Amino acid sequence: MNPSGPRNLLAQETSPYLLQHAGNPVDWHPWNDAALARARVEDKPILLSIGYSACHWCHVMAHESFENPATAELMNSLFINIKVDREERPDLDKIYQLAHQVLAGRGGGWPLTVFLLPRDLVPYFAGTYFPDTPRYGMPSFRDVLQQVAGFYREQRDDIDKQTVQLMSVLDSLGAPVPAEGAVNPTPFDIARNQLGHLYDSQNGGFGQAPKFPHPTHLERLFRHWAATSSSSQADTQALEMAVTTLIKMADGGLYDQLGGGFYRYSVDEQWMIPHFEKMLYDNGPLLTLYARAWQITGNPLFLRVVHETAQWTIREMQAPAGGYYATLDADSEGEEGKFYAWTPDAMRAVLDDVEYPVIAQRYGLDRPPNFEHHWHLHVFTGLRALAESFAKTPQDVLKIVDGARPKLFAARERRVRPGRDEKVLTSWNGLMIKGLAAAGRLLDEPAYLASAERALDFIRARLWRDGRLLAVYKDGRARFNAYLDDYAFLIDGILELLQARWRDGDLDFAVALADSLLAHYEDKQHGGFFFTADDHERLIHRPKPYSDEATPAGNGVAAQVLGRLGHLLNNDRYLAAAEHT
Repeated sequence: MNPSGPRNLLAQETSPYLLQHAGNPVDWHPWNDAALARARVEDKPILLSIGYSACHWCHVMAHESFENPATAELMNSLFINIKVDREERPDLDKIYQLAHQVLAGRGGGWPLTVFLLPRDLVPYFAGTYFPDTPRYGMPSFRDVLQQVAGFYREQRDDIDKQTVQLMSVLDSLGAPVPAEGAVNPTPFDIARNQLGHLYDSQNGGFGQAPKFPHPTHLERLFRHWAATSSSSQADTQALEMAVTTLIKMADGGLYDQLGGGFYRYSVDEQWMIPHFEKMLYDNGPLLTLYARAWQITGNPLFLRVVHETAQWTIREMQAPAGGYYATLDADSEGEEGKFYAWTPDAMRAVLDDVEYPVIAQRYGLDRPPNFEHHWHLHVFTGLRALAESFAKTPQDVLKIVDGARPKLFAARERRVRPGRDEKVLTSWNGLMIKGLAAAGRLLDEPAYLASAERALDFIRARLWRDGRLLAVYKDGRARFNAYLDDYAFLIDGILELLQARWRDGDLDFAVALADSLLAHYEDKQHGGFFFTADDHERLIHRPKPYSDEATPAGNGVAAQVLGRLGHLLNNDRYLAAAEHT
């Protein structure tokens, strides 16, 4: 153990991810002034490890390396080790993911492993997961530790030159040049055409594996179709791409066929096998999207997905006090997907002789296993084909399927459940408030609206103080100044809820949020909004995100909600801020 300072300091944190590492032999620190000062005093580089509680590969690296006493001894002797929950500190994650992309020349991910200079916190080496022994074409983590520590001791001049170049790139990426002239539809047309080129006509979705849901892509296609639908040039292909993708995702293993809700992404092109964590931030936008898809098409599959996802959210993700929890883990009993996978014997033990053959053919248990010698449910056979196979009507087959699924769900509920990260994140709650508000309005379901109201009331009561939002609530503590997404997504949720019903105070709350957003986040010189407030901790870069990632770009949502508020209230200041963005 390191004799010069304290041992692992994560036990007093509220983040479930940090608490997962509180028993490591690594001398972990949370990100704070004391840890950063210690790095400067001892002239040691910082090993910054960023992840989240539901991250499968974070668990793998923890078991392989952070729980290994020999590896921990090496980490403690060479570095000041800091562990960060990317859901609590998305500002740090955005900065160092971008730095990783520049340094490594490829996209990042989690766990993110970054080595920082102690004096200015600029990274000089970055990677993601490193194995405990050389494999996958990667060196062992211990080799990386020794080499990176050696770089710091022996190659300071080269590191300093690299630092100047890196900061120049970060500064240029953070300052997009404002467009000349009036805003016009050309970017929409470009986006539509790019999506058409990337579209997978066989499986739905865009590009190759791994495949992500990308709700913003699908919303763009719906809006493109809607904008042209009244003309002779109606873009029916845009509608077809969006609808086909939603059908394929809903029938695939990306969707929980028994319990509702979507997993994070698919590792294959067919949406068959996911990474099994369920994230609130995926399910909120997908709930909005499927509700609108049902409104457009009347497809009963979309209606079922909306009901099941809304019910999953209320049943498994809403805290008794009202806020929505963040994530469900991918793993249970140390294995990814174990909670969700089946064997034929386990299914026969639950179903009768009429139900099993139908369910087996529908979900692929009559085929070779598709996941680790088990079967993850994926719709292989449609109702009409099943009807022909069993000489029944489609309606009779549907009754059998609908009767069997609750039995399977009840049996699955008796298994050891995946862990749940019970942080309440303001931004992700805004996304789910919008999703349940849209579902409640379009499906005329008061229970969904009531759920959204309870979450909004929780945020206002626990995370709104003295005219400012906070970002995270856990174990009775509200922490961290809010980020752009917290404000933008919450206003968006409130506006969606106000479309369903009026409630005194909600519009006033949206206005107060908008005023705080303008006061502390707006780039008054160039337009748009910074991710962090004007009184936020000073970091190496102040991001101004303008690209959709797993969640919509905060600047895009801010422009939209300020435009809507500006027109609703005849407020020129909101309209001007939206236009400048």
